[in-house]
Amino acid sequence: MSGAVPFWRAAGMTYITYSNICANMVRNALKEPFKSEALSREKVHFSFTKYLNGKPEKPSIRSSDAPQ
Repeated sequence: MSGAVPFWRAAGMTYITYSNICANMVRNALKEPFKSEALSREKVHFSFTKYLNGKPEKPSIRSSDAPQ
């Protein structure tokens, strides 16, 4: 069964890239108020800790929409 390659792999994409494209298409197809709700859930927040001389500094909370 050598011909069973997923189409996203045959197109040279990773599964994450493919799933992100699909998710964006679904969010853009939604009507209001669902579209704005879905777009607000798209944001990602994470904690970032810098280390100086082997010791952690105070962690900072980052958002996917904030400049780095």
